[in-house]
Amino acid sequence: MTNTIWQQGELIEVTIADLSDTGDGVGRYDDRVVFIPDTVPGDRAIVRLVHVKPKYAHGKLQQLLQPSPHRQRPSCIVADKCGGCQWQHINYEFQLAAKRNQVIQALERIGGFKQPPVDPVLVPNSDLGYRNKATYPLDKSATGQVQAGYYQKASHHLINLNQCPVQDSRLNPILAEVKQDIQNRGWPIYHEQRHQGQIRHLGLRIGRRTGEILLTLVVKDWNLPGIETQAQEWLKRYPKLVGVSLNRNPARTNAIFGQETRCIAGMPYLREKFADLEFQILPDTFFQVYTETAEALLQVIQSELNLQGYEVLVDAYCGIGTLTLPLAKQVRLATGLEVQPEAVQQAILNAQCNGINNVSFQTGAVEKLLPQMENVPDVVLLDPPRKGCDRIVIETLRQVKPSQIVYVSCKVSTLARDLQLLCQDGLYTLKRVQPADFFPQTAHVEAAAFLVLSH
Repeated sequence: MTNTIWQQGELIEVTIADLSDTGDGVGRYDDRVVFIPDTVPGDRAIVRLVHVKPKYAHGKLQQLLQPSPHRQRPSCIVADKCGGCQWQHINYEFQLAAKRNQVIQALERIGGFKQPPVDPVLVPNSDLGYRNKATYPLDKSATGQVQAGYYQKASHHLINLNQCPVQDSRLNPILAEVKQDIQNRGWPIYHEQRHQGQIRHLGLRIGRRTGEILLTLVVKDWNLPGIETQAQEWLKRYPKLVGVSLNRNPARTNAIFGQETRCIAGMPYLREKFADLEFQILPDTFFQVYTETAEALLQVIQSELNLQGYEVLVDAYCGIGTLTLPLAKQVRLATGLEVQPEAVQQAILNAQCNGINNVSFQTGAVEKLLPQMENVPDVVLLDPPRKGCDRIVIETLRQVKPSQIVYVSCKVSTLARDLQLLCQDGLYTLKRVQPADFFPQTAHVEAAAFLVLSH
C-alpha cells in the first residue's frame, strides 16, 4: 500500500534499476514506478516529479548524486537537449545488453514464451556515423537565422545542428552550408502553427557503399524562385551529390513527405550496393538507415533458412525488394507483397536492373493478397510496420502452414503478440530470435524471429 500522496514538482531521491522500452530510466519510490529520461541503471539521483499518476510518475533529472558505472560522456554537445538520440550517455556495451533484455522481456511477458531463444544482439560496424538518411525540420532563430536540427525531447523547440555524430559524416558539410544557402536565397521557412512559409524539411540521403548523395527540400508548394540555379550550384559544389529534388507537402500534418516529388537537377535516385545487388533509392523510399547491419541480418536469415533452390518464397511487406531480391536468387520462385505502388514499381525496376527473373511483385494490402496466393509458399518472410500483422495475415499463415516463417520486427511488443498467435496450440516452434542494432544510441531494437512448423 502507498502511504503518501505524490505532488507534481516534488523532489525525490531515486536509484535507477532498469530501462523502459522507450529508453527512460526506471526507478521505484514509495512502491511506485518513476520513469526518468537521461538516466542509467545504477544512477542515484534527485528527481523532480513532472507528471504524477496514481500508480506511476514521470520525473526529470535534477541532480546526479552518484553516477552509474554504465554512464559515459555523450559524443554530441547537444545530446542532453536533442530528441534524436536517447542513449548517448549510456555505455554502448550496456545499450546492447539492454536491447537484448527488451526482446526477452517482451517475449516472456507478452508472448508467454518461457526462456525464449534470444541470441546476443547483432553488433554493427560502429555505433556512430551510421545513418544513411537524415531529414531535418527547419526553423528560424530569434535573430532570423535559418536553423535545421531535431526537436528537443518532448517539445516543439528545434535544437540547431551543424553536424550530427550518428549520421554518415559525409553529410555533415552539406548540412551547415545548405542552411546558409537557404538563408542567402531568402526562401521563407514554413511555420507549422500559421501554416505559412515554404520550406519544411531538408532531406539528405547517402549510398554508404557508392557515396552517392541526394538532397531534397520538402516544400509547401512548388514556388521556390531560383531553385534550378541553386540546384546546379549544389551539384557543382558537391561532387558526390547526384540529384536535387523538391517534395511537395501542402497538408497540415506531422508527416514529413507529401505524395509528389520532382527532380530539379541531376538524378531522381541514388544507387546503392546491398548484398551484391544494386538498388535505386528515391528520396522518400523506405530503406533501412543502417545499411551494414541490415546486410548482416540478411546473412543470418539466409544462413538460418538454408534454402535449397526449390522453395517458393513470399516476402510480405516487401518494400523495394531489399530482402526479396537477395533471397530470390536462392529459391525457385519469389513473390513480394507491398501496399505502396511506388515501392512496387521500384522493386520491379531493381529486379530488372539485377537480372532477377524468378520474382514478381503485387500491389495491395498483405491481408488481402496473402489469402489469394496461387502458389503455396514454403517460406514466408514478414516485415510489417510497427503495428505488426493484421489478424487475417496470422490466420492465413496458420491455414497455409509454410514450413518456415521469418518475422522481422521493429517493435518487439507487437512481435511477441504475433508470435504467440502463430505458435498457438504448438503449430509453430520458435527456434531462434536474432536481435540487431539498427539504431545505436537509441532505445530501438530490430529482431528477426525464426519459426518452424512443428511436426
